[in-house]
Amino acid sequence: MAVVSKKIPAPDRVKVKTALLSVSDKTGVVELARALNDLGVRLLSTGGTHKAIAAEGIPVTDVSEITGFPEIMDGRVKTLHPLVHGGLLAIRDDAEHQAAMQAHGIEAIDLLAINLYPFEDIRAAGEDYPTTVENIDIGGPAMIRASAKNHAYVTVLTDPSDYPALLESLRSNEGCTSYDYRKRQAAKAFARTAAYDAAISNWFAEALEIEIPRYRVIGGVLKEKMRYGENPHQSAGFYLTGESRKGVATAKLLQGKQLSYNNINDTDAAFELVSSFLPENGAACAIIKHANPCGVATGRSLLDAYQRALSCDPVSAFGGIIALNQTLDAAAAEEIIKLFTEVIIAPEASDEARAIVARKPNLRLLVTGGLPDPRERGLSAKTVAGGLLVQTRDNGIVEDLDLRTVTKRAPTASELEDMKFAFKVAKHVKSNAVVYAKDGLTVGIGAGQMSRVDSARIAAIKAEEAARQMGLDRPLTVGSAVASEAFLPFADSLVSMIEAGATAVIQPGGSMRDEDVIRVADENNIAMVFTGMRHFLH
Repeated sequence: MAVVSKKIPAPDRVKVKTALLSVSDKTGVVELARALNDLGVRLLSTGGTHKAIAAEGIPVTDVSEITGFPEIMDGRVKTLHPLVHGGLLAIRDDAEHQAAMQAHGIEAIDLLAINLYPFEDIRAAGEDYPTTVENIDIGGPAMIRASAKNHAYVTVLTDPSDYPALLESLRSNEGCTSYDYRKRQAAKAFARTAAYDAAISNWFAEALEIEIPRYRVIGGVLKEKMRYGENPHQSAGFYLTGESRKGVATAKLLQGKQLSYNNINDTDAAFELVSSFLPENGAACAIIKHANPCGVATGRSLLDAYQRALSCDPVSAFGGIIALNQTLDAAAAEEIIKLFTEVIIAPEASDEARAIVARKPNLRLLVTGGLPDPRERGLSAKTVAGGLLVQTRDNGIVEDLDLRTVTKRAPTASELEDMKFAFKVAKHVKSNAVVYAKDGLTVGIGAGQMSRVDSARIAAIKAEEAARQMGLDRPLTVGSAVASEAFLPFADSLVSMIEAGATAVIQPGGSMRDEDVIRVADENNIAMVFTGMRHFLH
């Protein structure tokens, strides 16, 4: 393939004489047009943008007057024309390009202000297939890419937030833009079209149920630049993918400091966990530290659920994230603010609760407007050296599983409820995970160990510590149900669970030594249930 090379130095300053404005989002476009007109810039425009500008009495020329060709096919074809793209792509200092411009009557376009059809919004709204396809912009991305490629001469704006900086630059530089500024705008423009195309390609994959497409692109729009990343020497930004799933990305920050990288990561983990508990089935609270739960509980009220969750591990809960599945009320808020907490996240908060939390001005309070559906499909991604691991979201829930009793003794009704509760929590604990639960409360959590035996032992130790702090003579793991998010490879893990006092075990099953594990369970009168589904979380 031949490599095209035009070694013509780019001018540092380019006078903006002609601008093309063609926007879907009309925010600020009239003000931009007026300011450009005041600077002596000739304005070209299309469709609705032209009407909006002309209605304000600002001189503007319809692109169809330049091309000599009307908009056709409901506006699908209007800017896809040589007189438009030639004006954007022409290298001004190239003799051949100059000759072509003169021969074909092509006028140079120095500035393009454009934004795209709202495909991401249409997709998020769940519109039908034809409507979504109709909102795929074609001419817009083509003009953006043309302008961005020719940034040596053309300035491209893709967002209303770009307008103030442009006008400041023009006013302070005699109507010119600098090469450095144009390069930065070009970089932003290519990123915008990449994110737009990513949204389109991912929507097609979803609509056609193509789980593993040949090409996968993850795109996003910067919501905010973080002070730093996971550690102070790392830079970070929070990007929105356009997914409408309720959670930290869509939440409103009602008060408190800016969320940090770690805050966002932990808050997402907390809210996804607590959303496993439907609010109509009762209040639930999850307390998270470093993306792992310290305690999870259901209760008669949010206050009750919070106090029970806190009792599991009050030491680790200090400086953690608190997630609730119902509207934060005054009683729960009054109790929560007694503990140093980084973030509270809930579907909503009452006026009284907001006033109470306001006594702690640094405490971040987020409301999401609802809970995400744990069954909803979606994607999760993780970078590795030189690649990207992408998988469907783990949307398996214990209520949908065909639970199979594999021991001689079947679980009692209360044991079965505790099993389901524990397995639901274990799904959100870093592997290897072991969770003890009793009466809708986690009483011991072992997370992220290389050995499942160690996870079981650590969870039991934490339970003993909690019991001492509560003044109990024995840990609540006695008589509890215990969940493992993956199969028990050996009976040693089960032995540790039995030593902690567990009477029922729920696990995926599927080990080569399942029969050995089941035999030990039967010898100790333990009820064991297989789920057939594991929940590794790394």
